[in-house]
Amino acid sequence: MDNHASTIIFGWDPLWVSSIVFVITYAVIVTERINRSIVALLGAGLMISLGVLNQQTAINGVDFNTLGLLTGMMVIIAISRRSGVFQFVAVWAAKKVEARPWGILLMLSIVTAVFSALLDNVTTVLLIAPVTLLITEELKVHPYPFLFAEIFASNIGGTATLIGDPPNIMIGSAVNLSFNDFLVNLAPITLIIFPVILFIIYLIWGRHMHATDEARERIMQFKEKDAITDVPLLKISLLVMSLVIISFLFAHQLGLEPATIAMMGAALLLLLSTMHDSAEEQSETVHKSFAEVEWITIFFFVGLFIIVHGIEHAGLLDIMAQHAISLTGGDLTLTAMAILWASAVFSAIVDNIPFVATMIPIIKSMAPTFGGAEGLMPLWWSLALGACLGGNGSLVGASANLIVAGFAERAGYRIHFLQFMLIAFPLMLVSVFIASIYVYLRYL
Repeated sequence: MDNHASTIIFGWDPLWVSSIVFVITYAVIVTERINRSIVALLGAGLMISLGVLNQQTAINGVDFNTLGLLTGMMVIIAISRRSGVFQFVAVWAAKKVEARPWGILLMLSIVTAVFSALLDNVTTVLLIAPVTLLITEELKVHPYPFLFAEIFASNIGGTATLIGDPPNIMIGSAVNLSFNDFLVNLAPITLIIFPVILFIIYLIWGRHMHATDEARERIMQFKEKDAITDVPLLKISLLVMSLVIISFLFAHQLGLEPATIAMMGAALLLLLSTMHDSAEEQSETVHKSFAEVEWITIFFFVGLFIIVHGIEHAGLLDIMAQHAISLTGGDLTLTAMAILWASAVFSAIVDNIPFVATMIPIIKSMAPTFGGAEGLMPLWWSLALGACLGGNGSLVGASANLIVAGFAERAGYRIHFLQFMLIAFPLMLVSVFIASIYVYLRYL
């Protein structure tokens, strides 16, 4: 750290410079006045140009495993969705419950939770939200309760696996945890939290949901088979997705990182889906598939990793870790509970991704206090549960929430920040309370 101080502009203290850049960046991200990827990249640029980091050190701070996993999965989904498979599932689910509004809400929530665990929650809501708006339009019921339930389902389902929610991807990458580690440690509690939240949503809205017989009949007239627009692509997509998920399960034995699996899956699906096309058509398909990647999210991550690496490099995170340990007296149970609740509340206020990016190095530096890396495991599970479940606390808590709000607004149903938070925040606290009992009984 000291040898670096000399390169700082005007000889200022790198600790102060990095902290100020960090705080200003976060403050601007929270206001949502400027696109978050622009803010993150500017903040990262300042960390380098003010001399806190040099370019090489900054690049070392970027977690390419997280970026590769996200990008690969986004490409796979972009191609698969063209077959109509996701619309098929949504229409099929609605007809299974004879188009009764509460039944549809229940089915779409379950579909959202399952897809969020297997694909990732951001992608899932991109696919499910438009179909939900179509179905509620035909039913002549207000879409708000449906979209609200899907936001919760996406974040709870995403909690269950390594690839479900960006915070899990980041924690898994930083601590070298496998797909199976998340499945064994986090999936059981999501199976308890999900029904509890759905029951409360039923008490708030479900009991009062009604649709006319004519409206329900219109939904029953939908032919889910018509949703499938490309049968060969459907078969190829299902094959590649199955291979990818199986590879995630056996990644440890295969000696592969999740990013490699996702990128290989994306490349394989691109190859198989364009094999019989001309060179021009291939270029067009590849271009279209890459265009559907959420580049805003990817570049937001790049900037964020560099900013957090800046404050870590300057020593701020070590100081924060020492304070955290002195506050909890080095008691593992207290520290785990503090991390779980703090990450839930903070993740509701700021997006859970920047919060987790900040917390990972802080927890890592606590290893000596708790007897090495193995002793930190309860803290990692607490961070994952707090950040993923806390994402439900407000509209800015998780990327998936903002995407649902965007679709609703385009369809003429604005989701208001405070209106959402008044119900979402208490519900999020219920889910975190259940999680804290689980963490205490299982790990502490």
